Amino acid sequence: MKVLLAKPGLDGHDVGVKVLAHALKEAGFEVVYTGLRKSIEEIVERAVRENAGLIGLSVLSGTHKVLSDRMNEVMKERNCKIPWLIGGNIPENDIAGLEKAGAKKAFPTGTTIETVVEYIKTLRNTN
Repeated sequence: MKVLLAKPGLDGHDVGVKVLAHALKEAGFEVVYTGLRKSIEEIVERAVRENAGLIGLSVLSGTHKVLSDRMNEVMKERNCKIPWLIGGNIPENDIAGLEKAGAKKAFPTGTTIETVVEYIKTLRNTN
């Protein structure tokens, strides 16, 4: 499975997403990292172009709700069925809302890289 990882919005902190990219590569995934400060539209377009099987959004800026809502809108507008995840600086209380907004899974603050990799492995094994 090809996993596209992205940093939407103005967030400039990408160490965590780079660590996740490395861990996913070690676990046998093909990984594409879009780089910093991408719009949701750019992320979805790139995922489609790359034929990604999964999109992972990393958000540390506190804008996870707004970005998730926009992600859901763009995915619907483009009839894009690629599942997407979100993680980063996300309070536990926001998890249900993010998943309701369309995220297949939302990973809160403190989630280990291993937990995320294991979850993505389960997605790969069900496809």
